[in-house]
Amino acid sequence: MLTLADIPFDDVAALLARYGLQLRHVADGKPIPGSYWGECEAGLIGSTVHARSDTPIHSLLHEAAHLIVLPPERRAAVHTDATDSVEEEDAVCVLQALLGDELPGVGRSRVLADMDDWGYTFRLGSARAYFEHDADAAWQWLHARGLADPATRSLRAPAPTTCAA
Repeated sequence: MLTLADIPFDDVAALLARYGLQLRHVADGKPIPGSYWGECEAGLIGSTVHARSDTPIHSLLHEAAHLIVLPPERRAAVHTDATDSVEEEDAVCVLQALLGDELPGVGRSRVLADMDDWGYTFRLGSARAYFEHDADAAWQWLHARGLADPATRSLRAPAPTTCAA
């Protein structure tokens, strides 16, 4: 399982920053704030994703994806559990793989394989099968929010942020 220790922290932080998110490194052995699953799994509080060196990249990207799909005004209220929406959860599973493509040395194939190793379950038997053959509603959900292109099975770049002069 690929972890945060295996790739440059700054690459992940820069990816999250493109979506207005922060990545906070938690010291090894310390509890991860806002972690739904506990242990080494990533946590969410507001617009911040919390992770340790042993946090799986797929976990970090999954939790970040929950924040990415939310409008900024809703992010502030997030603590630990981002949603109870099945549609959002399905879309986040697709989005986390697309985000993997944005990280050098990661890619969607690795994210999907690590999802399977972690224990995600899908109707067609694997994360890759879901992503490629069974996620039409998720692709449309992401498309409606301007996050992905279902025709090319790719991520849409976030809108650039502008600063007031």
